[in-house]
Formats: sequence, structure tokens, C-alpha cells
Amino acid sequence: MLSKKEMLSKIEEDCRKAGLPLKEGAINLVFGKGNPEADIMFIGEAAGHNEDVQGIPFVGAAGKNLDILLEKVGLTLNDVYITNILKYRPPENRDPLQDEIKAHTPWLIEQIKQIKPKVICSLGNYATKFFLADGDVEKMDSMQGITLVHGKVRMLDFHGLKIKLIPLFHPAAIIYNRNLTGMWEKDMNIVKSEITQKKLF
Repeated sequence: MLSKKEMLSKIEEDCRKAGLPLKEGAINLVFGKGNPEADIMFIGEAAGHNEDVQGIPFVGAAGKNLDILLEKVGLTLNDVYITNILKYRPPENRDPLQDEIKAHTPWLIEQIKQIKPKVICSLGNYATKFFLADGDVEKMDSMQGITLVHGKVRMLDFHGLKIKLIPLFHPAAIIYNRNLTGMWEKDMNIVKSEITQKKLF
């Protein structure tokens, strides 16, 4: 029987071979990083320029912010798994189109099924709305945005997995609005309490 790491490697290879939208204009597939055995997944929107060049999520300025905020609550990359809804960078970092989200999210769902996280931290509007819509892409537009739901813990029954969803502002948002830093830290402390108090189920 394959380990989670081996299964994720196989899914990544299959994803690389798939003719996904955005693949043609991208440099690299940006699949995920971190510990496949982690109880926590952080899921963002899509790769930026640095991520596209390196083929690794959250390595640019937003990634540095995420690393700092993880460290503040005593988490490291070994405690989490990090990925995005889209596995390739949209041109000029534009917002993803509905058809692109529909094409890419089955690969995300496979990642989630393999990792079986107890907590998903959705980063920003697109990831948050995807989970609030229970993975129904066509319902995403009708979901509340991150400003209204950040830091509010809710239980999901997602593809047969019981998962706690904790929406967070995207770390990139802090680059443009430093006022969000305090809210991010407060929300991350909620994440920490969900882990340390073993309130995962």
C-alpha cells in the first residue's frame, strides 16, 4: 500500500500530464508543499510569479508573510500542507475563471482525500467561497466573502471527511493592507487553539 507521500506524488504526476487550462502559459505546475501527514492544510488561490518559476507554492512575498505568521503561533512547514485551488498561474495573476476552477479543483479534492486534514485554513476569497459552497463552483459567487467570515470556525462534511474550516485573509492581502496583520494574527491564534486544545472533531 502506498504512503500518503507516494500517493500525492502519483497524483502530482497525473496532474502534470493532464491538459489543464492555464498549463500552456505557465512555466511550472505548482502542486503543493509540506507534510502529507499534517492535520492542517492551508489552501490559497493560485501561484504568483515566484511560485510559477520555482514550482512551489507560497515562496514569494505572500509566502514569507505566511511563514512569519505560522512561526508566531508555533507552527512550521512540518506541521502543515500548503497548496492552491489552481495548479498553474493565471496570466498576470488575474482572477481565475469559473471554468478554470472547475477544471483544477478535482486535483485539489484528490489532495484533500489523501491527506485527510482535520482543519482546512482557506486563504482569501476564492478558496473560502469554494469550501463554503461545498465545492460547487457555480455557487461560489453567492457565498459570503472573506471579510465577513474570517476567523469563524465551521464544520464541513467534505467528500465524506469531517473537516473544520477556518477562513483567513490571504497573506498577500497583508502586503497591501498592513492593518490586516492584527486580524490575521488573531485568526491564527484561533487555528492554534483548535490544534492545541484537541478540538479537532
